[in-house]
Amino acid sequence: MQTHTADYLIIGGGIIGLTIARKLKARNPKAHIILLEKEPQVARHSSGRNSGVMHAGFYYPADSLKAKFCRDGSRAMREYCAKHKLPINLSRKLVVARNEDELPGLLELKRRGDLNGVNVQLVDAQEAHAIEPHARTYEQALYSPDTATVDPVAIALHMRTALESEGVRILTGKPYLKRLDGNVIEAGGERFEAGVLVNCAGLYADRVARDFGFCQDYAILPFKGIYLKHTGVHPPLKVNIYPVPNLNNPFLGVHFTITVDGQVKIGPTAIPAFWRQHYHGLDHFSAREMAEILRWQAELFLTNAFGFRRLAFEEMRKYRRAHLVNLAMGLVQGVDAAHFNQWSTPGIRAQLLNTRTRQLVQDFVVEGDARSVHVLNAVSPAFTCSIPFADWVVEQWVP
Repeated sequence: MQTHTADYLIIGGGIIGLTIARKLKARNPKAHIILLEKEPQVARHSSGRNSGVMHAGFYYPADSLKAKFCRDGSRAMREYCAKHKLPINLSRKLVVARNEDELPGLLELKRRGDLNGVNVQLVDAQEAHAIEPHARTYEQALYSPDTATVDPVAIALHMRTALESEGVRILTGKPYLKRLDGNVIEAGGERFEAGVLVNCAGLYADRVARDFGFCQDYAILPFKGIYLKHTGVHPPLKVNIYPVPNLNNPFLGVHFTITVDGQVKIGPTAIPAFWRQHYHGLDHFSAREMAEILRWQAELFLTNAFGFRRLAFEEMRKYRRAHLVNLAMGLVQGVDAAHFNQWSTPGIRAQLLNTRTRQLVQDFVVEGDARSVHVLNAVSPAFTCSIPFADWVVEQWVP
């Protein structure tokens, strides 16, 4: 096999791999960097299948990595889009309460936003109606004027072009196969040797990390996210509308998203998937992955860890269009549900499970040493966080 050598070898061409390559090149312009992507193009999985929402940074505890990087990342990504004339929709967001019981959760989000230095405002029902006439809320809502939506694929492709113009080698069609020895791996039938290897393999990050002796207490548990798109001539909303989430799990609940081109969709689901790329039918079926994931799902179901049993039942019901639409309609008024009738391209959330505590990991997780670095839990809002998160990974973890 042909052997390629690099100062830095990055596995994974999603937004995290791309932004880490960008930071490494900026830190050391003479470094030889190779980025490997198993697909024919970058951003074919989570990075290209997400909602495109640039979250402002008020959902997460102020001492978390997500809070800091979300706040800074939203600003950085909006500046990136403005600088390079990439599309952006300053669509804003309302988090609405459906009843009195949800008001404390709304206040907690406001408290987190304030602690994190995020511009969020409590508004009453009349003010919420003025911001988005179709919004329905109980007494109060939380308004985020800085939430925006972008085109994730356009951003990733622009970054690829920019990186290649600076000398970064981006090799597609090169799936990681195995570690051979030290920092030598096999990918796509070729050998690659790196001074430092950076694992940004998303759905397969845990598997790569274990080959290097890391990720001993974690496993990827995939969840499938699908949206229903509005197909009417006139989009009914201009502002993103979200419910008050259950802050004990990492999912934000069924909501209305305004895309970068002004289209409206509802979702997503968080349906437990049975293998890592379980997008459609039996596509990418893996008996090995299914056996591993079903074992964890069965254990979580029997023990009801983090309320998994209820979560699984509730999410499976969302395969029914009528049920998903009904959940969303509780957030709005005067919106015709009949036009939400086209399923979007599914995405898979590479959610990390702590196998000791049997809990879903809420924050980013990175492990590594002087030879290899492994990004293990880069889930939503990872796209929003990607630029400052990559800076942190390179500054704190990469020699």
